Amino acid sequence: MVNRRSVVALSVTVALASSVAIVAQKKDDKKQTDAQKKEIQDIVRIVDGVAAGQPAPNDLGLAWVHEDFLKATGNKEYIPFTVTFEASKAAGPTVSLYWRVVAKDAPGTASVAVPTADKDKKDDKKAPAPRFAYEDLNTIPVTPGQSSPARVSRAFTVGGGTYDVYVVLKEATSQQKNAPPPKTSLIKQTLTVPDFWSADLSTSSVIIAQRIEPLNAPLSPNEQVERPYALGMMEIVPAFDLKFSKKSELSTFMLIYNPKTDAMNKPDVTVEYNFYVKPSGAPEKFFNKTNPQALNATTLPPAFDMTLGHQLQTGQAVPLASFPDGDYRLEIKVTDKLANKSLTRDINFTVTAG
Repeated sequence: MVNRRSVVALSVTVALASSVAIVAQKKDDKKQTDAQKKEIQDIVRIVDGVAAGQPAPNDLGLAWVHEDFLKATGNKEYIPFTVTFEASKAAGPTVSLYWRVVAKDAPGTASVAVPTADKDKKDDKKAPAPRFAYEDLNTIPVTPGQSSPARVSRAFTVGGGTYDVYVVLKEATSQQKNAPPPKTSLIKQTLTVPDFWSADLSTSSVIIAQRIEPLNAPLSPNEQVERPYALGMMEIVPAFDLKFSKKSELSTFMLIYNPKTDAMNKPDVTVEYNFYVKPSGAPEKFFNKTNPQALNATTLPPAFDMTLGHQLQTGQAVPLASFPDGDYRLEIKVTDKLANKSLTRDINFTVTAG
């Protein structure tokens, strides 16, 4: 058996809000200067142009890194995502970050091209304003000498479905004459968001954590925007490079959704962690496993009640010292004993001597 330790308390309730400061509201903010309003208009125009087929700039080396899927409230899902950019290429102390989420399978959500002639302007008045599943904007500080690439995480909430996510990073437009145009980057990522609100047994993404830190109190809405991996009373620092040294450990976190419950509103779920080694040029073979994790009336806190919104969590931190160098697959098998259902989730990772 592989030694392991639990990484989270199973009674924590994760409440993920779906409210957001929409750019449309920001546009009408009377406290904004004309320059700030123009910045917003310029960013929206860039996205509209790319959505209409114009080429996307990428002066700042913006790149999509990762996304995760979790259940939110109100039949919505919560999607924290991470991008990187070349901070050393930014000239100013801040850059604007804008993200827009457009449903691919809903009418009336497509962006509209920016008018280029008077006739276009007249016709555009008759067209309905574009509607988006989500959009937001905030400012990212850039310090001199900041290492590149810089990593930024944000989030959005939408229902299940397929979406195009547009992310824009833009320097402020200089007010000086003959100043070079501001550096701008835009990327588009298509995501299929699962629906966690059905009756089917399911799980969140398996999040690989560098560490999990307790919080003294839940974050405010403004803090949550900039720290989207803060979930209730804990904050996950995710790991995206799944190459680990033998001196480290593999820490996982996952939420289990829609298990059947007993008369006390408690589930009876078993979670198994099985490791397989993947030799080069040969079929994978079983390597080791941890003790199965039981989540039921005898192991969960007495106050645990899924009808009250308590969420079922699982996670382990497995030291890698006993793992020979090589490639591995972690198979996490979730079995709902009351419903006689099971599912598996897989994580591929590499162990090195360094």
